[in-house]
Amino acid sequence: MILIGRSKWVPPRRWKLWSLPRPALSYVLGVEAVAVVITALAVASTVSGARTGVRPTEWVAFAVLAAASVLHLESARGIERRREMAANTSPYTNLKSLWVFAGLLLLPLSLVVALVVVSYGYSWIRVYGRTIAHRKVFSASTFILASGAAAAVLRAGGLLNEPRVPTGPWTLLVVVAAATTWWLVNFALVIGAILLSSPDATARGALGDLADQLVVVAGLGLGVAVAGLQASYPWVVPILMVTVLALHRDLLLPQFQRAAGTDVKTGLATPAYWANAVPTELARAETMRSTVGLLMLDLDRFKEINDTYGHPAGDQALRAVGESVRAEVRQGDLVARVGGDELAVLLPGATETEVLEVAERIRDRLSALSVSVDTSTDTTAVISGVPASFGAAVYPEVAATMDQLVLAADNALLTAKRDGRNRIVAARPNPPAVTDHADQPVGD
Repeated sequence: MILIGRSKWVPPRRWKLWSLPRPALSYVLGVEAVAVVITALAVASTVSGARTGVRPTEWVAFAVLAAASVLHLESARGIERRREMAANTSPYTNLKSLWVFAGLLLLPLSLVVALVVVSYGYSWIRVYGRTIAHRKVFSASTFILASGAAAAVLRAGGLLNEPRVPTGPWTLLVVVAAATTWWLVNFALVIGAILLSSPDATARGALGDLADQLVVVAGLGLGVAVAGLQASYPWVVPILMVTVLALHRDLLLPQFQRAAGTDVKTGLATPAYWANAVPTELARAETMRSTVGLLMLDLDRFKEINDTYGHPAGDQALRAVGESVRAEVRQGDLVARVGGDELAVLLPGATETEVLEVAERIRDRLSALSVSVDTSTDTTAVISGVPASFGAAVYPEVAATMDQLVLAADNALLTAKRDGRNRIVAARPNPPAVTDHADQPVGD
């Protein structure tokens, strides 16, 4: 058996791992098998290779890095939990790479693997809470593979013995090449898992926001600095650790802001975040003499899913719907969950034609959506098709304010529901009021 979450044990046959599509399952198990092989070879090299075991200074460096990693994770526990939830079908970036890459420059590979295990083990227990275990095991495996590849680059560049910190132009180039290799291997492995695990995921969505990868790059750079100080001036390392912890929130501020406005069930924007975004976009559109499109969509007969399979299954279906909607909108559009099963899409700069094209793509995708859910009877069911009704409105054609825009889209949505569901209705401008001048006095 394996521990899932903080206190819940489940038998192997009920592990979420087995619910992965067959190609994804083979891929995940393959990556984990390679990680096991790398670990075995690293341990064998440390015990019976050219080395005579782990040196006392390396044990001290390992203890320092492990303690720093745990302290870092604990101090950012709330942020990290929300950020991973927001990532969903895109790579989840974090600063674990800082301590792992520092270890790669200071320690034998066997202790680097142990550092990865400590970091992810503590994250599993304290940071992520009840989550899917195989994702954490796979993430740790990608770190081990990336570390193995980076270690090979260091050795190929002539940096055979620890510590392997840069001391000149050539060694700096080798360390930069190793860091680049580490990032590329880890990133590629995660992207492959996302695409294989989520058949509806797009390459663009799987890549996520590449700017987020600056977090990993920053972590690798700080790792080099930590390794250099630990090798030459170890008493300065605590000062750098405090600096890293102090900078953590600022470094991750954009992601933290997105996470703070993220609905935990769907990964979409919250109603509060969306309500603040709409007037901002309308003001920008007024200044730029542009337009803003709004789509309101309500899932048809979603209550039947909850009643038939249970609310956890409904949450799974709702999350799949959110992923499908995000896959069909444009870059820069905002998708929010504004009610139980009601979503809203804000489309800055969109014309009515573009709004209706996006709505049609979403409608087609949801109609053909197939979702595997866990039922209240501990079985798995497949929901085929989660249709929705749509109301569309465009500023300033049909509305001059946020309230008017939302009301116009809501009224169009109600018309779509009333006219048979699973359809799109666009709001139309209200005709100007006509004043009957025949009954008014002309004058004296």
